[in-house]
Amino acid sequence: MAKRNPKERVFYGTPVSRGIAFGPIHVSARGFSAPDVYEIPEEGIEREKERLATAFDITRKQLTSLKTKIDEVAGGDEGLVFEAHGMVLADPSLQAKVERAIEDRRQNAEFCFYAVMQTVLEAVRRIVDPYLRERTIDIEDVSQRVLRNFEASQEVIDPDHQHLLVAYELTPSDTASMDRSKLLGFVTEDGSVNSHTAILARALGIPAIVGLGKAVVEITALAPAIIDGYSGKFIVDPSRKTTEHYRLLANRKREQREALEELRDQESTTKDGRHITLSANIEFTHELDLVQDNRAEGVGLFRTEFFLLEAGRTPTENDQTKTYTELARRTGSQPAIIRTLDSGGDKLSAEPLTEPEPNPFLGWRGIRVSLDRPDFFKEQLRAILRASAHGKLGMMFPFISGVSEIRQCQALVKECMNELDLEGSEYDANLEVGAMIEIPSAVLVADEIAQEVDFFSIGTNDLIQYTVAVDRINNRVAKLYRSSHPSVVRMIKMTTDASSRVGIWTGICGEMAADLSLTPLLVGLGVDELSVGPREVAPVRKALMSLDFSECKALAGEALAMPTSAEIYELSHAAARAAYPDLIEEDE
Repeated sequence: MAKRNPKERVFYGTPVSRGIAFGPIHVSARGFSAPDVYEIPEEGIEREKERLATAFDITRKQLTSLKTKIDEVAGGDEGLVFEAHGMVLADPSLQAKVERAIEDRRQNAEFCFYAVMQTVLEAVRRIVDPYLRERTIDIEDVSQRVLRNFEASQEVIDPDHQHLLVAYELTPSDTASMDRSKLLGFVTEDGSVNSHTAILARALGIPAIVGLGKAVVEITALAPAIIDGYSGKFIVDPSRKTTEHYRLLANRKREQREALEELRDQESTTKDGRHITLSANIEFTHELDLVQDNRAEGVGLFRTEFFLLEAGRTPTENDQTKTYTELARRTGSQPAIIRTLDSGGDKLSAEPLTEPEPNPFLGWRGIRVSLDRPDFFKEQLRAILRASAHGKLGMMFPFISGVSEIRQCQALVKECMNELDLEGSEYDANLEVGAMIEIPSAVLVADEIAQEVDFFSIGTNDLIQYTVAVDRINNRVAKLYRSSHPSVVRMIKMTTDASSRVGIWTGICGEMAADLSLTPLLVGLGVDELSVGPREVAPVRKALMSLDFSECKALAGEALAMPTSAEIYELSHAAARAAYPDLIEEDE
Protein backbone atom coordinates (compact mmCIF):
# COMPACT_ATOMS: atom_id res chain seq x y z
CA MET A 1 0.00 0.00 0.00
CA ALA A 2 1.45 3.38 -1.01
CA LYS A 3 1.27 6.67 0.82
CA ARG A 4 1.45 9.68 -1.52
CA ASN A 5 3.22 12.94 -0.62
CA PRO A 6 3.25 15.07 -3.83
CA LYS A 7 5.84 13.07 -5.78
CA GLU A 8 7.44 10.91 -3.09
CA ARG A 9 5.65 7.62 -2.46
CA VAL A 10 6.19 5.24 0.45
CA PHE A 11 5.29 1.55 0.23
CA TYR A 12 5.16 -0.49 3.45
CA GLY A 13 6.14 -4.14 3.65
CA THR A 14 7.87 -6.62 5.95
CA PRO A 15 11.64 -6.18 6.35
CA VAL A 16 13.47 -9.50 5.96
CA SER A 17 17.08 -8.40 5.55
CA ARG A 18 18.49 -5.30 7.21
CA GLY A 19 20.29 -2.48 5.42
CA ILE A 20 19.76 0.72 3.44
CA ALA A 21 20.01 0.70 -0.37
CA PHE A 22 19.73 3.52 -2.93
CA GLY A 23 19.33 3.17 -6.70
CA PRO A 24 17.12 3.10 -9.81
CA ILE A 25 14.30 0.56 -10.02
CA HIS A 26 14.32 -2.47 -12.25
CA VAL A 27 10.91 -4.17 -12.49
CA SER A 28 10.64 -7.90 -13.11
CA ALA A 29 7.28 -9.44 -13.96
CA ARG A 30 8.67 -12.85 -14.80
CA GLY A 31 6.35 -15.76 -14.09
CA PHE A 32 6.02 -19.52 -14.49
CA SER A 33 4.37 -19.62 -17.89
CA ALA A 34 3.51 -22.58 -20.09
CA PRO A 35 5.94 -23.50 -22.88
CA ASP A 36 4.84 -24.07 -26.45
CA VAL A 37 3.12 -27.39 -27.10
CA TYR A 38 3.28 -29.54 -30.21
CA GLU A 39 2.62 -33.14 -31.15
CA ILE A 40 5.38 -35.66 -31.76
CA PRO A 41 5.34 -38.88 -33.83
CA GLU A 42 5.77 -42.24 -32.16
CA GLU A 43 9.34 -42.51 -33.39
CA GLY A 44 10.11 -39.20 -31.64
CA ILE A 45 9.16 -40.38 -28.13
CA GLU A 46 12.62 -41.62 -27.20
CA ARG A 47 14.15 -38.38 -28.47
CA GLU A 48 11.85 -36.39 -26.15
CA LYS A 49 12.81 -38.59 -23.23
CA GLU A 50 16.46 -37.88 -23.99
CA ARG A 51 15.74 -34.13 -24.09
CA LEU A 52 14.04 -34.46 -20.69
CA ALA A 53 17.02 -36.33 -19.20
CA THR A 54 19.44 -33.74 -20.62
CA ALA A 55 17.44 -30.83 -19.14
CA PHE A 56 17.38 -32.59 -15.75
CA ASP A 57 21.13 -33.22 -15.92
CA ILE A 58 21.95 -29.59 -16.80
CA THR A 59 19.71 -28.37 -13.99
CA ARG A 60 21.38 -30.62 -11.42
CA LYS A 61 24.80 -29.26 -12.42
CA GLN A 62 23.52 -25.69 -12.19
CA LEU A 63 22.11 -26.29 -8.71
CA THR A 64 25.41 -27.79 -7.56
CA SER A 65 27.23 -24.74 -8.94
CA LEU A 66 24.80 -22.37 -7.21
CA LYS A 67 25.27 -24.17 -3.90
CA THR A 68 29.04 -23.77 -4.16
CA LYS A 69 28.69 -20.10 -5.09
CA ILE A 70 26.40 -19.31 -2.15
CA ASP A 71 28.58 -21.19 0.35
CA GLU A 72 31.63 -19.23 -0.83
CA VAL A 73 29.92 -15.83 -0.77
CA ALA A 74 27.89 -16.28 2.45
CA GLY A 75 30.63 -18.04 4.35
CA GLY A 76 28.26 -20.75 5.59
CA ASP A 77 26.14 -23.56 4.18
CA GLU A 78 23.18 -21.47 3.04
CA GLY A 79 23.64 -23.22 -0.31
CA LEU A 80 21.91 -26.24 1.24
CA VAL A 81 18.73 -24.62 -0.07
CA PHE A 82 19.77 -25.89 -3.49
CA GLU A 83 20.31 -29.40 -2.19
CA ALA A 84 16.62 -29.34 -1.29
CA HIS A 85 15.90 -28.13 -4.84
CA GLY A 86 17.96 -30.98 -6.23
CA MET A 87 15.88 -33.45 -4.25
CA VAL A 88 12.89 -32.54 -6.43
CA LEU A 89 14.77 -33.84 -9.45
CA ALA A 90 16.28 -36.75 -7.52
CA ASP A 91 12.86 -38.35 -7.11
CA PRO A 92 12.87 -41.11 -9.79
CA SER A 93 9.08 -41.14 -9.89
CA LEU A 94 9.03 -37.57 -11.25
CA GLN A 95 11.00 -38.37 -14.39
CA ALA A 96 8.95 -41.54 -14.82
CA LYS A 97 5.70 -39.55 -14.64
CA VAL A 98 6.90 -37.12 -17.29
CA GLU A 99 8.05 -39.96 -19.53
CA ARG A 100 4.62 -41.59 -19.21
CA ALA A 101 3.01 -38.24 -20.07
CA ILE A 102 5.17 -38.03 -23.21
CA GLU A 103 4.05 -41.52 -24.24
CA ASP A 104 0.36 -40.91 -23.45
CA ARG A 105 0.04 -37.36 -24.75
CA ARG A 106 2.44 -37.66 -27.69
CA GLN A 107 3.52 -34.11 -26.93
CA ASN A 108 6.90 -32.44 -26.49
CA ALA A 109 8.89 -33.08 -23.33
CA GLU A 110 8.88 -29.51 -21.93
CA PHE A 111 5.11 -29.23 -22.10
CA CYS A 112 4.64 -32.66 -20.49
CA PHE A 113 7.03 -31.64 -17.72
CA TYR A 114 5.10 -28.41 -17.27
CA ALA A 115 1.78 -30.30 -17.04
CA VAL A 116 3.11 -32.74 -14.44
CA MET A 117 4.61 -29.97 -12.30
CA GLN A 118 1.39 -27.97 -12.39
CA THR A 119 -0.38 -30.99 -10.90
CA VAL A 120 2.27 -31.22 -8.17
CA LEU A 121 2.00 -27.49 -7.43
CA GLU A 122 -1.77 -27.60 -7.22
CA ALA A 123 -1.55 -30.39 -4.65
CA VAL A 124 0.94 -28.41 -2.55
CA ARG A 125 -1.18 -25.25 -2.73
CA ARG A 126 -4.08 -27.17 -1.18
CA ILE A 127 -2.05 -27.97 1.95
CA VAL A 128 -3.39 -26.14 4.98
CA ASP A 129 0.02 -25.60 6.59
CA PRO A 130 1.20 -22.12 5.45
CA TYR A 131 4.87 -23.07 5.91
CA LEU A 132 4.54 -25.97 3.48
CA ARG A 133 2.51 -23.86 1.05
CA GLU A 134 5.47 -21.48 0.91
CA ARG A 135 7.56 -24.32 -0.50
CA THR A 136 5.67 -23.90 -3.81
CA ILE A 137 8.14 -21.16 -4.69
CA ASP A 138 10.98 -23.70 -4.43
CA ILE A 139 9.16 -26.14 -6.72
CA GLU A 140 8.42 -23.32 -9.18
CA ASP A 141 12.08 -22.33 -9.06
CA VAL A 142 13.26 -25.80 -10.09
CA SER A 143 10.52 -26.06 -12.72
CA GLN A 144 11.44 -22.76 -14.37
CA ARG A 145 15.09 -23.72 -14.44
CA VAL A 146 14.34 -27.09 -16.09
CA LEU A 147 12.14 -25.42 -18.70
CA ARG A 148 14.85 -22.87 -19.53
CA ASN A 149 17.33 -25.70 -19.97
CA PHE A 150 15.31 -27.21 -22.82
CA GLU A 151 16.23 -24.13 -24.86
CA ALA A 152 19.31 -22.04 -24.07
CA SER A 153 17.68 -19.02 -25.72
CA GLN A 154 15.17 -18.83 -22.87
CA GLU A 155 17.79 -17.49 -20.40
CA VAL A 156 16.73 -14.22 -18.78
CA ILE A 157 18.89 -11.15 -19.32
CA ASP A 158 19.52 -9.09 -16.16
CA PRO A 159 20.10 -5.33 -16.30
CA ASP A 160 23.73 -4.26 -16.74
CA HIS A 161 23.55 -1.38 -14.25
CA GLN A 162 23.25 -1.15 -10.46
CA HIS A 163 19.59 -1.32 -9.44
CA LEU A 164 16.91 -2.09 -6.89
CA LEU A 165 14.82 -5.02 -8.05
CA VAL A 166 11.03 -4.98 -7.73
CA ALA A 167 9.29 -8.30 -8.43
CA TYR A 168 6.15 -10.25 -7.62
CA GLU A 169 8.33 -12.93 -6.01
CA LEU A 170 11.88 -14.16 -6.33
CA THR A 171 12.99 -17.75 -6.25
CA PRO A 172 16.12 -18.82 -4.38
CA SER A 173 17.79 -19.42 -7.75
CA ASP A 174 16.94 -15.87 -8.81
CA THR A 175 18.47 -14.52 -5.62
CA ALA A 176 21.60 -16.65 -5.81
CA SER A 177 22.18 -16.04 -9.54
CA MET A 178 21.98 -12.26 -9.41
CA ASP A 179 25.11 -10.22 -10.01
CA ARG A 180 25.88 -8.87 -6.54
CA SER A 181 27.84 -5.99 -8.06
CA LYS A 182 24.64 -4.85 -9.81
CA LEU A 183 21.90 -5.81 -7.32
CA LEU A 184 21.71 -3.31 -4.47
CA GLY A 185 18.54 -4.65 -2.84
CA PHE A 186 15.11 -6.06 -3.68
CA VAL A 187 11.45 -5.80 -2.77
CA THR A 188 8.65 -8.22 -3.60
CA GLU A 189 4.87 -8.13 -3.59
CA ASP A 190 4.64 -11.58 -2.05
CA GLY A 191 6.88 -13.60 0.25
CA SER A 192 7.53 -14.06 3.95
CA VAL A 193 10.25 -13.71 6.56
CA ASN A 194 10.78 -17.49 6.57
CA SER A 195 11.03 -18.05 2.81
CA HIS A 196 14.25 -19.47 1.44
CA THR A 197 14.68 -16.29 -0.60
CA ALA A 198 14.59 -14.19 2.58
CA ILE A 199 17.08 -16.54 4.24
CA LEU A 200 19.48 -16.15 1.32
CA ALA A 201 19.04 -12.37 1.28
CA ARG A 202 20.13 -12.22 4.92
CA ALA A 203 23.03 -14.58 4.27
CA LEU A 204 24.24 -12.48 1.34
CA GLY A 205 23.67 -9.17 3.12
CA ILE A 206 21.17 -7.87 0.55
CA PRO A 207 18.66 -5.33 1.97
CA ALA A 208 15.20 -6.75 1.27
CA ILE A 209 11.50 -6.20 1.94
CA VAL A 210 8.58 -8.52 1.13
CA GLY A 211 4.78 -8.21 1.13
CA LEU A 212 4.49 -4.78 -0.54
CA GLY A 213 1.15 -5.46 -2.22
CA LYS A 214 0.70 -4.28 -5.80
CA ALA A 215 4.12 -2.74 -6.19
CA VAL A 216 4.94 -4.09 -9.67
CA VAL A 217 2.02 -2.40 -11.43
CA GLU A 218 2.31 0.89 -9.51
CA ILE A 219 6.05 1.48 -9.78
CA THR A 220 7.85 2.92 -12.81
CA ALA A 221 11.08 1.37 -13.96
CA LEU A 222 14.27 3.45 -13.56
CA ALA A 223 12.63 5.74 -10.95
CA PRO A 224 15.02 6.49 -8.04
CA ALA A 225 14.17 4.69 -4.80
CA ILE A 226 15.37 3.77 -1.31
CA ILE A 227 15.01 0.42 0.49
CA ASP A 228 14.84 0.70 4.28
CA GLY A 229 15.48 -2.88 5.37
CA TYR A 230 15.07 -1.88 9.03
CA SER A 231 11.52 -0.52 9.02
CA GLY A 232 10.16 -2.11 5.81
CA LYS A 233 9.72 1.17 3.91
CA PHE A 234 10.26 1.34 0.15
CA ILE A 235 10.44 4.98 -0.91
CA VAL A 236 9.98 5.82 -4.59
CA ASP A 237 11.02 9.23 -5.97
CA PRO A 238 12.35 10.30 -2.55
CA SER A 239 12.66 14.00 -1.81
CA ARG A 240 16.07 15.58 -1.26
CA LYS A 241 15.31 15.77 2.48
CA THR A 242 14.40 12.06 2.64
CA THR A 243 17.48 11.06 0.67
CA GLU A 244 19.75 13.06 2.97
CA HIS A 245 18.09 11.49 6.02
CA TYR A 246 18.80 7.99 4.73
CA ARG A 247 22.36 8.84 3.71
CA LEU A 248 23.04 9.91 7.28
CA LEU A 249 21.23 6.82 8.64
CA ALA A 250 23.29 4.50 6.42
CA ASN A 251 26.51 6.12 7.67
CA ARG A 252 25.41 5.78 11.30
CA LYS A 253 24.53 2.12 10.78
CA ARG A 254 27.97 1.44 9.35
CA GLU A 255 29.66 3.16 12.28
CA GLN A 256 27.38 1.24 14.67
CA ARG A 257 28.33 -2.13 13.16
CA GLU A 258 32.01 -1.25 13.49
CA ALA A 259 31.52 -0.27 17.14
CA LEU A 260 29.66 -3.48 17.92
CA GLU A 261 32.54 -5.51 16.51
CA GLU A 262 34.76 -4.06 19.23
CA LEU A 263 32.43 -5.48 21.93
CA ARG A 264 32.39 -9.06 20.67
CA ASP A 265 34.50 -10.41 23.51
CA GLN A 266 32.70 -8.49 26.27
CA GLU A 267 30.22 -10.23 28.59
CA SER A 268 26.50 -9.45 28.41
CA THR A 269 26.46 -8.04 31.95
CA THR A 270 24.54 -4.98 33.10
CA LYS A 271 26.37 -1.95 34.49
CA ASP A 272 25.56 -3.01 38.05
CA GLY A 273 26.76 -6.58 37.62
CA ARG A 274 23.79 -8.78 36.65
CA HIS A 275 24.80 -11.23 33.95
CA ILE A 276 22.18 -12.21 31.38
CA THR A 277 23.13 -15.29 29.35
CA LEU A 278 23.01 -14.38 25.65
CA SER A 279 22.37 -17.41 23.44
CA ALA A 280 21.44 -18.00 19.81
CA ASN A 281 18.45 -19.54 18.02
CA ILE A 282 19.38 -21.79 15.09
CA GLU A 283 18.01 -24.70 13.07
CA PHE A 284 21.09 -25.89 11.15
CA THR A 285 24.50 -26.88 12.47
CA HIS A 286 26.21 -24.77 9.80
CA GLU A 287 24.81 -21.70 11.61
CA LEU A 288 27.21 -22.48 14.46
CA ASP A 289 29.84 -20.48 12.56
CA LEU A 290 27.70 -17.37 13.03
CA VAL A 291 27.02 -18.30 16.66
CA GLN A 292 30.74 -18.48 17.36
CA ASP A 293 31.64 -15.42 15.26
CA ASN A 294 29.16 -13.33 17.25
CA ARG A 295 30.31 -14.82 20.56
CA ALA A 296 26.92 -16.11 21.68
CA GLU A 297 27.01 -18.16 24.89
CA GLY A 298 25.87 -21.34 23.25
CA VAL A 299 22.55 -22.25 21.63
CA GLY A 300 19.36 -21.43 23.50
CA LEU A 301 17.11 -22.98 20.85
CA PHE A 302 18.02 -25.62 18.28
CA ARG A 303 14.93 -26.21 16.15
CA THR A 304 14.50 -29.73 14.78
CA GLU A 305 11.44 -29.41 12.51
CA PHE A 306 13.31 -28.84 9.25
CA PHE A 307 15.75 -31.63 9.97
CA LEU A 308 13.05 -34.13 10.97
CA LEU A 309 10.29 -33.27 8.50
CA GLU A 310 11.83 -31.73 5.39
CA ALA A 311 14.84 -33.90 4.82
CA GLY A 312 13.06 -35.90 2.12
CA ARG A 313 13.12 -38.97 4.35
CA THR A 314 12.63 -39.61 8.04
CA PRO A 315 16.06 -39.49 9.70
CA THR A 316 16.96 -42.54 11.75
CA GLU A 317 18.04 -42.41 15.38
CA ASN A 318 21.63 -42.68 14.20
CA ASP A 319 21.13 -39.80 11.73
CA GLN A 320 19.77 -37.66 14.55
CA THR A 321 22.56 -38.68 16.91
CA LYS A 322 25.14 -37.63 14.33
CA THR A 323 23.59 -34.16 13.94
CA TYR A 324 23.12 -33.58 17.66
CA THR A 325 26.66 -34.83 18.35
CA GLU A 326 28.05 -32.28 15.89
CA LEU A 327 26.07 -29.62 17.75
CA ALA A 328 27.44 -30.80 21.11
CA ARG A 329 31.04 -30.95 19.95
CA ARG A 330 30.91 -27.57 18.22
CA THR A 331 29.47 -25.79 21.27
CA GLY A 332 31.84 -27.58 23.66
CA SER A 333 31.52 -26.35 27.24
CA GLN A 334 28.72 -23.94 26.31
CA PRO A 335 25.13 -25.22 26.49
CA ALA A 336 23.08 -26.17 23.44
CA ILE A 337 19.38 -26.74 24.05
CA ILE A 338 17.50 -28.89 21.58
CA ARG A 339 13.77 -28.32 21.25
CA THR A 340 12.01 -31.58 20.53
CA LEU A 341 9.75 -31.69 17.49
CA ASP A 342 7.45 -28.66 17.39
CA SER A 343 5.09 -29.23 14.47
CA GLY A 344 1.64 -28.03 13.51
CA GLY A 345 0.02 -24.60 13.69
CA ASP A 346 2.09 -22.34 11.44
CA LYS A 347 4.99 -24.82 11.42
CA LEU A 348 5.60 -27.96 9.40
CA SER A 349 3.05 -30.74 9.81
CA ALA A 350 4.34 -33.98 11.28
CA GLU A 351 2.47 -36.02 8.68
CA PRO A 352 -0.13 -35.47 5.92
CA LEU A 353 -3.66 -35.13 7.26
CA THR A 354 -6.58 -36.74 5.46
CA GLU A 355 -8.55 -33.54 5.94
CA PRO A 356 -7.63 -30.05 7.21
CA GLU A 357 -7.82 -29.37 10.93
CA PRO A 358 -10.64 -26.90 11.71
CA ASN A 359 -8.25 -24.82 13.83
CA PRO A 360 -4.64 -26.00 13.53
CA PHE A 361 -3.37 -23.49 16.12
CA LEU A 362 -5.54 -25.26 18.72
CA GLY A 363 -5.03 -28.69 17.27
CA TRP A 364 -2.47 -31.45 16.86
CA ARG A 365 0.79 -29.62 17.44
CA GLY A 366 3.86 -29.37 19.62
CA ILE A 367 4.30 -31.95 22.35
CA ARG A 368 0.88 -33.42 21.57
CA VAL A 369 2.26 -34.88 18.34
CA SER A 370 5.30 -36.40 20.05
CA LEU A 371 3.29 -37.95 22.90
CA ASP A 372 0.86 -39.45 20.35
CA ARG A 373 3.82 -41.00 18.50
CA PRO A 374 5.96 -42.36 21.36
CA ASP A 375 8.18 -44.56 19.19
CA PHE A 376 9.13 -41.62 16.99
CA PHE A 377 9.52 -39.40 20.06
CA LYS A 378 11.78 -41.92 21.81
CA GLU A 379 14.09 -42.02 18.79
CA GLN A 380 14.64 -38.28 19.17
CA LEU A 381 15.07 -38.54 22.95
CA ARG A 382 17.55 -41.40 22.64
CA ALA A 383 19.50 -39.50 19.98
CA ILE A 384 19.73 -36.39 22.19
CA LEU A 385 20.83 -38.48 25.16
CA ARG A 386 23.48 -40.34 23.16
CA ALA A 387 24.84 -37.06 21.78
CA SER A 388 24.93 -35.55 25.29
CA ALA A 389 28.00 -37.66 26.02
CA HIS A 390 29.95 -35.32 23.71
CA GLY A 391 29.02 -31.90 25.08
CA LYS A 392 26.72 -29.81 27.23
CA LEU A 393 23.37 -30.59 25.63
CA GLY A 394 19.93 -29.92 27.07
CA MET A 395 16.43 -30.54 25.78
CA MET A 396 13.10 -28.78 26.10
CA PHE A 397 9.53 -29.69 25.27
CA PRO A 398 7.29 -27.33 23.27
CA PHE A 399 3.64 -26.39 23.75
CA ILE A 400 3.33 -27.68 27.29
CA SER A 401 -0.10 -26.95 28.77
CA GLY A 402 0.26 -28.55 32.21
CA VAL A 403 2.07 -30.87 34.60
CA SER A 404 0.75 -34.15 33.20
CA GLU A 405 2.47 -33.62 29.82
CA ILE A 406 5.78 -32.86 31.48
CA ARG A 407 5.50 -36.00 33.59
CA GLN A 408 4.77 -38.10 30.50
CA CYS A 409 7.84 -36.61 28.80
CA GLN A 410 10.05 -37.18 31.80
CA ALA A 411 8.86 -40.79 32.06
CA LEU A 412 9.88 -41.38 28.44
CA VAL A 413 13.26 -39.75 29.05
CA LYS A 414 13.79 -42.08 32.01
CA GLU A 415 12.70 -45.05 29.90
CA CYS A 416 15.26 -44.10 27.23
CA MET A 417 17.99 -43.75 29.86
CA ASN A 418 17.22 -47.24 31.15
CA GLU A 419 17.44 -48.65 27.62
CA LEU A 420 20.78 -46.93 27.01
CA ASP A 421 22.08 -48.28 30.33
CA LEU A 422 21.22 -51.82 29.25
CA GLU A 423 22.92 -51.22 25.89
CA GLY A 424 25.99 -49.77 27.53
CA SER A 425 25.63 -46.46 25.70
CA GLU A 426 27.08 -43.36 27.32
CA TYR A 427 25.03 -40.22 27.99
CA ASP A 428 24.92 -37.30 30.40
CA ALA A 429 22.53 -38.36 33.16
CA ASN A 430 22.44 -34.76 34.41
CA LEU A 431 21.55 -33.00 31.18
CA GLU A 432 19.07 -30.19 31.74
CA VAL A 433 15.45 -30.82 30.77
CA GLY A 434 13.13 -27.85 30.39
CA ALA A 435 9.60 -26.80 29.50
CA MET A 436 8.62 -24.16 27.01
CA ILE A 437 6.13 -21.73 28.48
CA GLU A 438 3.97 -20.54 25.60
CA ILE A 439 0.39 -21.31 26.64
CA PRO A 440 -1.43 -19.30 29.35
CA SER A 441 -2.45 -22.49 31.15
CA ALA A 442 1.24 -23.34 31.65
CA VAL A 443 1.86 -19.93 33.21
CA LEU A 444 -1.00 -20.43 35.66
CA VAL A 445 0.49 -23.72 36.89
CA ALA A 446 4.13 -22.65 36.49
CA ASP A 447 4.83 -23.33 40.18
CA GLU A 448 3.88 -26.98 39.70
CA ILE A 449 5.72 -27.36 36.38
CA ALA A 450 8.84 -25.81 37.91
CA GLN A 451 9.02 -28.75 40.33
CA GLU A 452 9.42 -31.13 37.37
CA VAL A 453 12.07 -29.40 35.21
CA ASP A 454 15.49 -27.70 35.27
CA PHE A 455 14.54 -24.53 33.42
CA PHE A 456 11.82 -22.58 31.61
CA SER A 457 12.10 -21.12 28.12
CA ILE A 458 9.35 -18.65 27.28
CA GLY A 459 8.25 -18.86 23.65
CA THR A 460 6.85 -15.35 23.39
CA ASN A 461 5.59 -15.75 19.81
CA ASP A 462 2.96 -18.26 20.87
CA LEU A 463 2.45 -16.88 24.37
CA ILE A 464 1.40 -13.51 22.95
CA GLN A 465 -0.77 -15.17 20.32
CA TYR A 466 -2.68 -17.34 22.77
CA THR A 467 -2.92 -14.70 25.48
CA VAL A 468 -4.45 -11.96 23.32
CA ALA A 469 -6.21 -14.35 20.88
CA VAL A 470 -4.47 -13.02 17.77
CA ASP A 471 -3.30 -15.17 14.87
CA ARG A 472 0.16 -13.72 14.32
CA ILE A 473 0.20 -14.51 10.59
CA ASN A 474 -3.22 -12.94 9.91
CA ASN A 475 -2.69 -9.45 8.48
CA ARG A 476 -6.19 -8.37 9.44
CA VAL A 477 -5.47 -8.58 13.15
CA ALA A 478 -1.67 -8.21 13.16
CA LYS A 479 -1.96 -4.75 14.75
CA LEU A 480 -3.47 -6.40 17.86
CA TYR A 481 -0.44 -8.67 18.33
CA ARG A 482 1.36 -6.70 21.05
CA SER A 483 4.42 -7.90 22.92
CA SER A 484 3.87 -5.25 25.58
CA HIS A 485 0.25 -6.19 26.33
CA PRO A 486 -0.22 -5.96 30.13
CA SER A 487 -1.35 -9.59 30.34
CA VAL A 488 1.77 -10.80 28.50
CA VAL A 489 4.05 -8.74 30.74
CA ARG A 490 2.37 -10.09 33.86
CA MET A 491 2.61 -13.67 32.59
CA ILE A 492 6.34 -13.31 32.02
CA LYS A 493 6.69 -12.03 35.58
CA MET A 494 4.59 -14.91 36.94
CA THR A 495 6.90 -17.34 35.13
CA THR A 496 10.16 -15.82 36.38
CA ASP A 497 8.77 -15.68 39.91
CA ALA A 498 7.77 -19.35 39.78
CA SER A 499 11.21 -20.38 38.55
CA SER A 500 13.08 -18.30 41.12
CA ARG A 501 11.06 -19.83 43.96
CA VAL A 502 12.52 -23.27 43.21
CA GLY A 503 15.94 -22.11 41.98
CA ILE A 504 15.69 -22.80 38.24
CA TRP A 505 16.38 -20.30 35.45
CA THR A 506 14.07 -18.72 32.86
CA GLY A 507 15.00 -17.70 29.35
CA ILE A 508 13.15 -16.15 26.42
CA CYS A 509 13.62 -17.57 22.91
CA GLY A 510 10.83 -15.80 21.02
CA GLU A 511 11.18 -12.74 18.78
CA MET A 512 10.52 -10.49 21.78
CA ALA A 513 14.03 -11.35 23.04
CA ALA A 514 15.57 -9.39 20.16
CA ASP A 515 13.28 -6.34 20.47
CA LEU A 516 15.73 -3.75 21.77
CA SER A 517 12.91 -1.41 22.78
CA LEU A 518 11.73 -4.03 25.28
CA THR A 519 15.11 -5.19 26.59
CA PRO A 520 14.89 -2.94 29.71
CA LEU A 521 11.49 -4.44 30.52
CA LEU A 522 12.65 -8.06 30.08
CA VAL A 523 15.73 -7.50 32.22
CA GLY A 524 13.58 -5.92 34.91
CA LEU A 525 11.11 -8.81 34.84
CA GLY A 526 13.92 -11.10 35.96
CA VAL A 527 14.76 -13.22 32.91
CA ASP A 528 18.09 -15.03 33.16
CA GLU A 529 18.69 -15.69 29.46
CA LEU A 530 17.86 -14.17 26.08
CA SER A 531 18.18 -16.33 22.98
CA VAL A 532 18.12 -14.50 19.64
CA GLY A 533 19.15 -14.94 16.00
CA PRO A 534 22.95 -15.08 15.62
CA ARG A 535 23.06 -11.70 13.87
CA GLU A 536 21.08 -10.12 16.73
CA VAL A 537 23.59 -11.15 19.40
CA ALA A 538 25.86 -8.12 18.99
CA PRO A 539 23.19 -5.39 19.36
CA VAL A 540 21.49 -7.21 22.27
CA ARG A 541 24.87 -7.53 24.01
CA LYS A 542 25.42 -3.78 23.66
CA ALA A 543 21.92 -3.11 25.03
CA LEU A 544 22.47 -5.33 28.08
CA MET A 545 25.83 -3.73 28.82
CA SER A 546 24.20 -0.29 28.69
CA LEU A 547 21.48 -1.00 31.26
CA ASP A 548 21.33 -0.91 35.05
CA PHE A 549 19.46 -3.89 36.52
CA SER A 550 18.16 -2.00 39.55
CA GLU A 551 16.69 0.68 37.29
CA CYS A 552 15.17 -1.98 35.01
CA LYS A 553 13.62 -3.72 38.02
CA ALA A 554 11.98 -0.46 39.10
CA LEU A 555 10.78 0.10 35.53
CA ALA A 556 9.22 -3.38 35.44
CA GLY A 557 7.41 -2.62 38.69
CA GLU A 558 5.85 0.43 37.07
CA ALA A 559 4.98 -1.51 33.92
CA LEU A 560 3.18 -4.24 35.87
CA ALA A 561 0.75 -1.61 37.18
CA MET A 562 0.05 -0.05 33.77
CA PRO A 563 -3.26 -0.80 32.00
CA THR A 564 -2.31 -0.47 28.31
CA SER A 565 0.24 -1.84 25.85
CA ALA A 566 1.12 1.65 24.61
CA GLU A 567 2.04 2.90 28.07
CA ILE A 568 4.23 -0.11 28.81
CA TYR A 569 5.95 0.04 25.44
CA GLU A 570 6.67 3.78 25.72
CA LEU A 571 8.08 3.34 29.25
CA SER A 572 10.53 0.65 28.13
CA HIS A 573 11.26 2.32 24.80
CA ALA A 574 12.16 5.60 26.53
CA ALA A 575 14.60 3.75 28.83
CA ALA A 576 16.11 2.00 25.80
CA ARG A 577 16.53 5.29 23.96
CA ALA A 578 18.24 6.82 26.95
CA ALA A 579 20.63 3.87 27.38
CA TYR A 580 21.52 3.08 23.74
CA PRO A 581 19.92 5.56 21.31
CA ASP A 582 22.13 4.48 18.42
CA LEU A 583 20.63 0.98 18.45
CA ILE A 584 16.95 1.93 18.21
CA GLU A 585 17.08 5.05 16.06
CA GLU A 586 15.31 3.27 13.20
CA ASP A 587 12.21 2.95 15.40
CA GLU A 588 11.75 6.72 15.25
